[in-house]
Amino acid sequence: MINRRSMMSVMASVGCLAASSRTASAGAPASGDALIVSTWDFGAAANDAAYARRRAGGSLLDAVEAGANVPEADPTNHSVGFGGYPDRDGRVTLDAVIMDDTGRVGAVAALEDTVHAISVARAVMEKTPHTLLVGEGATRFARDQGFPQTNLLTPEAEAAWRDWLKTADYSPQANVERTGYRTPGGALDHDTIGLLMRDPDGRFAGACTTSGMAFKMRGRVGDSPQVGSGLYVEKDVGGATATGVGEEVTRVAGSARVVASMRAGASPQAACEEVVRHIAGLRGDAIRGVQVGFLAMDRHGRVGAFCLLPGFVYAVTDTSGVTQVRTAPSLFAS
Repeated sequence: MINRRSMMSVMASVGCLAASSRTASAGAPASGDALIVSTWDFGAAANDAAYARRRAGGSLLDAVEAGANVPEADPTNHSVGFGGYPDRDGRVTLDAVIMDDTGRVGAVAALEDTVHAISVARAVMEKTPHTLLVGEGATRFARDQGFPQTNLLTPEAEAAWRDWLKTADYSPQANVERTGYRTPGGALDHDTIGLLMRDPDGRFAGACTTSGMAFKMRGRVGDSPQVGSGLYVEKDVGGATATGVGEEVTRVAGSARVVASMRAGASPQAACEEVVRHIAGLRGDAIRGVQVGFLAMDRHGRVGAFCLLPGFVYAVTDTSGVTQVRTAPSLFAS
């Protein structure tokens, strides 16, 4: 329960750490040559695929879709697509959204038996009058569009689920992706992949795809497929994407808030910091031990990233195609 004392404690922490986070921000990427950014270390391979597709003549949407397809098809990545950890009933369900800066949006939630949720989301955008299809309807639509039916529950993911059933303890922890069933620093580490790409003329597209929290309640949908929460892009301004506990992102429409701050003149770094501090102040003790991170890029190719707790990394690809994995500064030390 949040009382006045606990709230004041968190707010004091926010204030005390503001100076240190500004120091960290000074070392954050601010150069204007970023072309693609994505969440987590496995985003590097996604960025490379997006860059190659764009170089081959693909559109921005083609590129971000190609990038998102990479972790979706990787059975060793237990948080995106094929091989993702299931819900508590043993079913793997996927959420995804794709959008460009003309207002075209497509999304799916609780999609089953389909590897490339981002591609189904694009089909929703291009072939229906809707922006979001969910559950059985989304899965039926995928079949109607010719996406093959695939059992997403791999033996490794099923074994993890059966081991979890021994206690059935559902208590998400910050950066749990770096512990337990995962290999620290590897492609198994993290959750959602959010990917943003720009053109030098200020045009943007983005994609976000995930299998959601491991062992979640059946029917749970996080921030990833919700426009303005897990992802948002705007022409001549920039784009933002989020990662971590999706419930905390949806409470504040986090990615749209970041883009709105950039529209008002904030740098990508300042915009990411503002929303993280807002969440901390709003939620108090309720976000103790919770990880939420934001990643943003503006029309000039400047990048910002910030999170509640240490551990969030992201991939940046410049205009020459060189990709680096960087560490985001955090509001709290632990």
